[in-house]
Amino acid sequence: MSSTSDKLTLVGRTIRWRSADGPVAGQTFEHTFNSDGSVDGKEPSKLNHEKFDAVAPISDDVVLVSYVAVSGYTLTVALNLAQGKMVGFASGHDTWAQQKGSFELLPEPDCPARPAPRCCGPS
Repeated sequence: MSSTSDKLTLVGRTIRWRSADGPVAGQTFEHTFNSDGSVDGKEPSKLNHEKFDAVAPISDDVVLVSYVAVSGYTLTVALNLAQGKMVGFASGHDTWAQQKGSFELLPEPDCPARPAPRCCGPS
């Protein structure tokens, strides 16, 4: 990811991730990072809409995503697009946890399927 438009390949996309460890080990979550700086989340038992998020490219294959929930908790996750692996940190008030796992980018509507985890979107 070498330009501003490249980072937008995650904006509007839904990321499905599954933690292999940490407090949510074995659970699957979906997050959509919106162009207005908000994020919509689907957790096992509820839907969330959070007001603040960030998507920042680190390299051609690594993107950092982060958001603050209304609850005050922050989730920051590095996504390795080439390997489909992630490592993240969830923190809030008196807690902190590292989580590792995998993720996939769900296909965009009206976008032909591409090999995971690469995506359609601006190039």
